[in-house]
Amino acid sequence: MIHALDHVIVAVSNLERARETYIQILGRRPSWSGEHPGFGTANSLFRLANTYLELLAPAGPGPAADALRERLEGRGEGLFGLAFATDDADGCAKLLRERGLAAADPVAGEGRESETGAERRWRNVYLPAKDTRGVLIFAIEHLCPPDSLPEAEPLASAASAVSGLDHVVVMSRDAEATRAFYGDALGLRLALDRSFPERGTRLLFFRVGGATVEIGTQLGAEPEPDAPDELWGLAYRVPSVPRACERIAKAGLDVSEVRVGRKPGTSVATVREPTHGVATLIIGRD
Repeated sequence: MIHALDHVIVAVSNLERARETYIQILGRRPSWSGEHPGFGTANSLFRLANTYLELLAPAGPGPAADALRERLEGRGEGLFGLAFATDDADGCAKLLRERGLAAADPVAGEGRESETGAERRWRNVYLPAKDTRGVLIFAIEHLCPPDSLPEAEPLASAASAVSGLDHVVVMSRDAEATRAFYGDALGLRLALDRSFPERGTRLLFFRVGGATVEIGTQLGAEPEPDAPDELWGLAYRVPSVPRACERIAKAGLDVSEVRVGRKPGTSVATVREPTHGVATLIIGRD
């Protein structure tokens, strides 16, 4: 029922400032800037090849805005949630319940673009935090055609603009419980489970729809079943890491030197500041 990582959500306090930051990081113009009527939130969306990034900020009274303000006051800006794509919200909710999750009935949602007045509609299947190990996770069925959210227009050369999301990083203090949730309950494919003794880490890679959910945990540590997982970082694909670094540095952002990636044949670099609380990596083939 789940066939892709539909989008990742970043909680931000100042939407305009965050939008400008991510224009520079991604080298792309937003696909959409709008609001959620009745929920009290506003957003900017950047559609990439395999998913989209949502910057979400409180903009008025509403239940979603209240939860967002609580997050921002308690933990600051950063990764806020993951939405997985389904073509059948009702069937997805039913299947998740059969797998032991307390999935809610689908809830209708809508967004309105600020400049054009265009609207998009969807249905969300929410999961309680006790089932998701503390992370905001839901399934979404879009009710509008895909072209209602166009690809984010590149503002830089094809070689230097971000093309897609490579992986999202989730940190866990109970690797087996987290593996069971993403693999057994959500049904994501575990592509690799590998330990790195020299770094004291174990990494689990779940593949879904051309993106990866990477679970990181400390080797040798006693499991902490009650400790919530933490959404930690994003890694973006670029055709050329050196050209992307040059573009990002010229925009005034702090970006590291290019270095050899863990995956053979890749180069990586870290965007340090500003990222609005998201650990940010860019990765590309040599």
